Amino acid sequence: MEIKDYRFNDEQKLPLLRESYYAPNKEKKTFAQSAITQTLKSAAHLAKLLPTGTVLAFQLVSTIFTNQGQCDPVSQYMTAALVTLCGMSCILLSFTDCFKDNEGNICYGFATPSGLWVIDGSTDLPPELAAKYRIRFIDFMHAFMSVSVFAAIALLDKNVVSCFYPTQSFETHEVLTTLPIGIGVLCSVLFVVFPTTRNGIGFPLSSG
Repeated sequence: MEIKDYRFNDEQKLPLLRESYYAPNKEKKTFAQSAITQTLKSAAHLAKLLPTGTVLAFQLVSTIFTNQGQCDPVSQYMTAALVTLCGMSCILLSFTDCFKDNEGNICYGFATPSGLWVIDGSTDLPPELAAKYRIRFIDFMHAFMSVSVFAAIALLDKNVVSCFYPTQSFETHEVLTTLPIGIGVLCSVLFVVFPTTRNGIGFPLSSG
């Protein structure tokens, strides 16, 4: 009597079962959804280039000042003041730098045309070393890019947007959606082309 071996047929069916099981139908994202997702990822990376304390303070306080997007005139003034102060902080801290003294302590200061003004005045840099920390044109460029990135992060905050634009027209919604994307793309390119060499307040000190 002939005995048939069905193992070969079973092994041929298994890959088909695996393919049908692991291939669920997924809805493709629209261009707008993909753009928004990419913008949020870019903003997260760009936020690392901003002062940590400024971004953290804005994220914590903005929810309180905006009343979760339900703003009255007083809340609007307070939110506008918060955005302005945080933006000025991004500009100001772009001109800060730090160095290690002879004892290994980290000293922070502000860049000036003649060198670095140490905040606590604990030490003075030699003239030849101070020239390395002089203020330059690229510092102004980085200050502008920093405040632009912060503005993009503020525009991505739905509570802040709802506070100033509770009812949005189609044109306003389109501008508020695409403007942070443009700022993020432009600043991403500029930060790569013109990298910063400063280690300001809120940023780690590089090994160099």
